[in-house]
Amino acid sequence: MSQVSMFSSGQEFANLLVSSDLLHHSWFTISDLRNHPYLNNPILVKVYPYHSNGAIVAFVSSPTCTLQKEMVSSEDLEGSQSPFQFISTKRNPHFSVNKAAITLFASLLNELSALKEQLGNVSPLIITGVSLGGSVASLFTLWLLKDNNKRPTCITFGSPLLGDSGLQRAISERPSWNSSFLHVVSNHDPIPRSLISPTNVFAGSIPQSCIYNPFGMFLLCSDSDCSCFEEPESVLDIMMEMNLNSQHQDSRFLAFDYEQVLERLKDRVIFKGASQLFHSSVDQLQAGIDLQLEAIGIGGQQTSNMNPLRTKVKKRVEESFAKKRNAFDPGKKLNKMKESMAWLEWYKKVTLKEGGYYDSFKRSENRGRDAVKSRQEIVKHQRVLTKYWKTIVEEVENMPQREETTFRTRWLYAGTNYRRMVEPLDIAEYYMKSGNTDYVNLGRSEHYKKLEEWRKEDNPPGSGNDRRKSVSLTEDSCFWAYVEEAIINSKRLREGILEEKENATEHLVNFGENVMKMIWSYSVSSEIFQPQSSFMKWWKDYRQDILSCLSNLPLAFYMENGNYQELCLEW
Repeated sequence: MSQVSMFSSGQEFANLLVSSDLLHHSWFTISDLRNHPYLNNPILVKVYPYHSNGAIVAFVSSPTCTLQKEMVSSEDLEGSQSPFQFISTKRNPHFSVNKAAITLFASLLNELSALKEQLGNVSPLIITGVSLGGSVASLFTLWLLKDNNKRPTCITFGSPLLGDSGLQRAISERPSWNSSFLHVVSNHDPIPRSLISPTNVFAGSIPQSCIYNPFGMFLLCSDSDCSCFEEPESVLDIMMEMNLNSQHQDSRFLAFDYEQVLERLKDRVIFKGASQLFHSSVDQLQAGIDLQLEAIGIGGQQTSNMNPLRTKVKKRVEESFAKKRNAFDPGKKLNKMKESMAWLEWYKKVTLKEGGYYDSFKRSENRGRDAVKSRQEIVKHQRVLTKYWKTIVEEVENMPQREETTFRTRWLYAGTNYRRMVEPLDIAEYYMKSGNTDYVNLGRSEHYKKLEEWRKEDNPPGSGNDRRKSVSLTEDSCFWAYVEEAIINSKRLREGILEEKENATEHLVNFGENVMKMIWSYSVSSEIFQPQSSFMKWWKDYRQDILSCLSNLPLAFYMENGNYQELCLEW
């Protein structure tokens, strides 16, 4: 969606909302619940039927609730706590919520737990509330969103901002969560703006900066019009301007009556005066911004203090779109990655008789021009693929847990193929540098470790492997690192001092056992037995040393008897 269409749709979406029955039904439940006796309850909760199988859950706070005054006259925040720890993400591990709101929610926890069970699979499910009741409605909605099978919509009227930037960012990381919230705010209602600097009409103080941040969609209303805004910083800027321009600020804590606002807006014609805004001296994005600002009653182009606000909002929008435009989308580059993988598969096929994929790449610098040229082409695709998968792993690691699990499942097969195809090339480059040892612990990239870890979590070792034919790609992508270490330790076994020989012997025993496990489970490619491969070179060069010192090693029997030739025939 372009910047211009986004701002046009802001008013179009507002028009759609106020002309639908959703807001009116939600406000009706609030009005009805207000007529019920509170009986010392700080907040009332009631479920109303909605359409055939749906429900509206309304939250209304008592006019005498002391927490209502405490919430709008105090900036106090409470750090993340039960039952909301699930909101934290790896990228945003810490967040805080208004202390009064979280205190009230905690006092209702038993009742809300029963209500959560009662709602079951109700759909559509609307959660609504006014003022402090709206804050509790938002918390209850977040609690429901923890379960993937529940997709409620939360509509608040005149609710104060709920939490800090940590909460806003954690929610915004889940687009499906952020889109679940709609906050209706009138320019005559001081309560939603109570926690926004530079003035707090209830506290009589001037906060140095706004520590509260909005999330979700905001339907901002004036006497004559309304418009929707979603970009958090723009919402703050605009509500601050509404705060300064309002002539209706008072010190009462009564919730504002939105019934007349909704009725009035439903009967109004939207986009009045749009023709005067679109002229040659105003770019279309700016014109869309002016339309929305004028719609919510904080002045048009002629207002003296509008220019700074117009400029600030435009900058916020442009930054927001730039961020979305630059956001990593693995699907966009998928065809390019398939092309690079196809190159590597071709290279693997044509190098089979040259000792195999690994060894051909490792020795290509010492061969002819064509081999060097092929290697350079493969290195290019290797770099492209590695950059792509490093970015994917980093993005997944920063995702919330549920989204991470879904994403991992979707991309795990491709990631596993990439790791098994490309990591051997990294291993070859690592051991080509003189003196390098122990790739697994000293040279292996973290993204390979994560991809392997996810694979094991998804398919634990020994889970239903009934394979009867060797694989085309060795499953353990570090296999060639084990071979290189076996060569190093075989040399130590032959030439080293006593202590080195003891350590080398232990290493070679482990290596032999691991290789036999791979062979027996058909999880190693038969290309390792190609005559010119590093594995076969290891056996040929150190066969006598292995047989003299490790004659009981199962791998020694296997190789000495030539059993591996059966796998080569299968290939």
